[in-house]
Parts: sequence; C-alpha cells; structure tokens
Amino acid sequence: MRLLLTSDTHVPKRARQLPGDLMESIGRADVVIHAGDWVDTATLDLLESRSARLLAVYGNNDGPQLRARLPEVALAELGGLRFGVVHETGPAQGRERRCAERFPDLDVLVFGHSHIPWDTTAPAGLRLLNPGSPTDRRRQPHCTFMTAQVSDGRLSDVELHRLPRSGAAGSG
Repeated sequence: MRLLLTSDTHVPKRARQLPGDLMESIGRADVVIHAGDWVDTATLDLLESRSARLLAVYGNNDGPQLRARLPEVALAELGGLRFGVVHETGPAQGRERRCAERFPDLDVLVFGHSHIPWDTTAPAGLRLLNPGSPTDRRRQPHCTFMTAQVSDGRLSDVELHRLPRSGAAGSG
C-alpha cells in the first residue's frame, strides 16, 4: 500500500495551488494522509476527488466549514498498522513521550503544525512522522511531503520529498 503524507497546505494563503509534484504523487497513492491546516474547503474537495482514500484532520488555521467535515483526530488500520493523524503535538522536547502516552494503541502517528519534517520512534515503538509543508517552508530549506509503503504490518520506504523552490512561500 502506497501512502502520501502531507500537512499545512495553507491554500490560498501561502500558495495559489498545490505543487505539481505533490499532485502527481497523490494520483499514485493508495491512501493520502493530510494532517491539517488546509485553510480552504476547495483544497479538501480537490484531495477528496483525486485520492483513492483520504485520511485527514483539521488544524488550528481551519475554520468552521473544515471543522464540520473533518475530525480533530483520525484513526485507521492500514496494511496491518494502526495509524493516527492529528495536527498539533506540542513542543519538540518530550514529543515522543507525550504522543506515546496519548496514543498508546497506535503504531504510527502523522502530525503537522510546525512545518518541520520529523521522523522518530518513541521508546515504546510509536513512529512519529511530520511531512513538513508543500507550500510554506518556514525556516526549512525546502517545502516537503512524504511517501511511504505499508505491507504485512510493516512501514517501509519512508521518504521525504523536497519540492522546487519556485513560488514557495515562507522564506523565513
């Protein structure tokens, strides 16, 4: 099962549209995971129409229309692994411990908010993934998203994809 992980798209505030490389990857994914901060419903509509399956949550910048359509936390079993999606996880320091305590039954937690890519594993085995942002790199060198594979209860081939800098917002 091919996964695409994204978050913090912030359309149209940080970009007029989603990057072409991201859209192409969405078409190849079996499941698209979005960890919130859509900003507009048009982007949700677009991803719903282009995704074979969408697992998504709202973020702190998402208003009532998005909150009416999306949960704060999404849970799903994918390829034998228990996934969770949430927008905010708090400060980087202590993140693994906090998330393992909050989500003791998960194998993988996808989160957003910081726009900073993250890939760690808590001592109890919870894998934490933040794909960064495809439209607002903030203090990062590139806008990003992630892909991964799931099969037979194993997560593999987790890859951070850097997007071209043309037109990317959030220079710093």
